[in-house]
Amino acid sequence: MGRLFGTDGVRATANTYPLTGDVAFKIAQLGAKHLLLNHKKQNRPIYIGKDTRRSGDMLEHAVAAGVASMGAEVRLLGVIPTPAVAYITRERQGLGGIVISASHNPFQDNGIKIFSADGFKIPDPIEEAIEADLASGENVELPTGGEIGTISHDDSSVKCWLDHLRKLLKDTHSKRRMKIALDCANGALSPWAPKFFSDLGFSVDAIGVNPDGTNINKGVGSTHISALIEMMDRELFDVGFAFDGDADRVVAITSQRDVVDGDFILAIVANYLKNHDKLPGNAMVTTVMANLGLDLAMKGLEIKVLKTKVGDRFVLEEMQKTRTSIGGEQSGHIIFSDYSTTGDGLLTACFLLKIIRETGTSLKELSEVMSKLPQVLVNIPVKTKNFDQHSQILTEIKLVEERLNGRGRLLVRPSGTENLVRVMAEGPDEKEIRHLVDGIAKVISHHLC
Repeated sequence: MGRLFGTDGVRATANTYPLTGDVAFKIAQLGAKHLLLNHKKQNRPIYIGKDTRRSGDMLEHAVAAGVASMGAEVRLLGVIPTPAVAYITRERQGLGGIVISASHNPFQDNGIKIFSADGFKIPDPIEEAIEADLASGENVELPTGGEIGTISHDDSSVKCWLDHLRKLLKDTHSKRRMKIALDCANGALSPWAPKFFSDLGFSVDAIGVNPDGTNINKGVGSTHISALIEMMDRELFDVGFAFDGDADRVVAITSQRDVVDGDFILAIVANYLKNHDKLPGNAMVTTVMANLGLDLAMKGLEIKVLKTKVGDRFVLEEMQKTRTSIGGEQSGHIIFSDYSTTGDGLLTACFLLKIIRETGTSLKELSEVMSKLPQVLVNIPVKTKNFDQHSQILTEIKLVEERLNGRGRLLVRPSGTENLVRVMAEGPDEKEIRHLVDGIAKVISHHLC
């Protein structure tokens, strides 16, 4: 059995190992076991949320049964974003939280993410303990009678998360009613975002708000921003926001249809916080995928850029170690440590709107804090991700690195959540770097496909 937990929980095609009903039951059962072992106050519920995938109902029932079989109370939150589960778990003093979602992946995939009582994803030692227990096949000691856990629906706890975000915009105002465009990816934010912004006084138009179980992320959302841009082409909007399937990330669009990804968002927020003396250590955290333009812009503003491996868990670990308040990824997964324990797309959108309102500056003007170098990214489907075991691939990578030395950079890495090898290059000449990336992609495809 290979490692189950990747950089973002357990993820696979639903109804194939390890996302079958019986294995999901065991993962939840063992997760509950270790949450109970690692928390003194055991009479607390475990909150379970899901996105809109067809397989979500099946896995929700399996996970809920697994938790209840360990004697823990289960509260089903229904369709709700990942960051909402994390926040509710912490604020409502839950024993833990479980999210059934595969984020930005297509609908046939699904996943299981587990949060500790503090709202943070469970640490590596607990993941490893769950995997070891699962591999051993040993029977778990189970309660009986009145000690078996209960399962109930919780339709009210989401309000505490929405109220928490609403406070960000409570004391900010604009001279006129702003019009915003939303793309909820037919995902977990579909039931919540349009009404949330309408109640705050914004004029709202939305797409990706009609999930049918099979259309999550399909041609919409933060990985398909052309859908939102096309909608914004038809009318005048002040700003647009495209979320992913579980709403832990967001990409913004200016009124001029410029894409404001996570790099730009980090630059805008870090600059704002520094100007308000609210940027601890004058530092921010991002990953090795961040555009070189971000480094150059932050250097000019005397803001330190700390780099990690790709993955929000690594960003968060570095933020905790360095006590920084803002970090994130180019994908739009932004973490505000003063407000949340994980990336939150709706929170990020609110913070951008807060800055726009307070400064009286458009998103387009705010984004001019940095300029982006041309970047080319190619995702190569592979049978095995071990590209570093092939000398021909390593030779091609070395040749490209030598060619870009001093003018740009190259990054080749395996995906942590999918059977892909990602090749990314940056440099002053887009045509050149595209040619170089295509050359590496062909070699990888030849040896790994």
